[in-house]
Amino acid sequence: MPDITLSIDERTSAVIHRLADFLSQRSIQTYLVGGYVRDALLGKGTQDVDIAVLGDATAVAKEIAAELDGKFVLLDNDNKVARVVLPEFDLDFSTIENGIDDDLARRDFTINTMAVNLNWIAEKLTVIDPQNGYNDLLQKTIRATSDDIFKQDPVRLLRAIRHAAELGFDIEEKTKSFIKRDAHLASAVAGERIRDEFCSSIATNQSYTVLRLMDELNLISPLLPELDACKGVDQPKEHNWDVFNHSIETVAALDKLFTNIGTGQNGLAEIPWTDELTNHFRQEISSGHSRMTILKIAALLHDIGKPVTKSIEEDGRMRFLGHSKDGAQMAKSLMTRLRFSGKEIKTAERIIEQHMRPTQLSNNWEMPTHRAIYRYYRDTEDDAFDILLLSLADHLAARGPLLNKEHWNYHIQLIKYVMLKHSQEQNVVKPPKLIDGNDLIEMGIEPGPEMGTILETVREAQAAGEIHSKDEAINLTKRLFN
Repeated sequence: MPDITLSIDERTSAVIHRLADFLSQRSIQTYLVGGYVRDALLGKGTQDVDIAVLGDATAVAKEIAAELDGKFVLLDNDNKVARVVLPEFDLDFSTIENGIDDDLARRDFTINTMAVNLNWIAEKLTVIDPQNGYNDLLQKTIRATSDDIFKQDPVRLLRAIRHAAELGFDIEEKTKSFIKRDAHLASAVAGERIRDEFCSSIATNQSYTVLRLMDELNLISPLLPELDACKGVDQPKEHNWDVFNHSIETVAALDKLFTNIGTGQNGLAEIPWTDELTNHFRQEISSGHSRMTILKIAALLHDIGKPVTKSIEEDGRMRFLGHSKDGAQMAKSLMTRLRFSGKEIKTAERIIEQHMRPTQLSNNWEMPTHRAIYRYYRDTEDDAFDILLLSLADHLAARGPLLNKEHWNYHIQLIKYVMLKHSQEQNVVKPPKLIDGNDLIEMGIEPGPEMGTILETVREAQAAGEIHSKDEAINLTKRLFN
């Protein structure tokens, strides 16, 4: 393979050269390996640098941490794997047992089996490529290094899909057959490893491709059995798809909405989108997962309560009474199993439980009352905008090619109205307190549930424009108390 210039940004290059000098002075054989080399050849930036050491990688990592003023983290004492955390990126160190060729042969996919000898770092770097990974990189192909890589580590089943989504590559057919064969092994993988691979995949704008690949390769059933149970569950005639396909289409619609909402396509120019909202969805909730990623997961799971709540009325009408509440609890159980954080679970749980709320704010194609707006923002808290965006995606995914433009335009106007109330009428969304618990105590009302009910009723009346002053609030309280 000819010499190739790796695309290394200036900041990373400085650390790599300093690292190479440090190791070469100590005659420690070291290589840049795996994902870092792959991404460098693709001209992609990366936050993680993978380094393989011929020797005890943990001992080397400790020295490097001290040299670079980084933090040493032991990842696996038995296999001698460690990490050095620097302000801008991480250095992951692994131990080579029997030479670099053997180390590369034990890796997962050919595009991850390339290495660069750090002891000979220069402007042009000779890439070690025993598995012909560079050719697969050019062909945009994900190819397993052997037929048992998934048995060695089943999390690779999802990693293949993540690579395909992040890189825009295709999974080679024989590798697909290996995944189908070994898909059942995924259920034994630690929840947090599945969580991180799945979140990384669905965080891309290729969510639809990811979910369809997971279904094609038999990974939905072992990983998301609650979603698998939605297959073949019919819905009323207003829906174009069954519950399973509707759920996947909803995630796809979210991707399209988030991409197109700034361009004004499909009537979306009406949505009062701001940089503040863009940042809202990009913010990290926890564990490195963004709010948009958790919203996509909630969208995928928003109807998983339908199979257990489905009923047919005497008149033939199909009902799913309580599916939002049941689905929220099922999603909570699923996400707990996959070791999501409490905050992430609570966010998804509220979004799912309230996902029908926007369309229930008014009747007869009218805009919601101030009282309804107040209650909506009170009950949905920080997730109000997430639910509004999901409501639009849910509408698109329900109708599909049968979308009624008149209904769609009304839905957009509804979402626009609710969003504008938040930015333009804070006295409706979150009215300032006219009275508090001390005022009620002075009126002879003892602390307790009744006090909370009265204060909330006063705030609702204030939001609705029925009262405007403290005196009016006190008079209303007297009527309520009496």
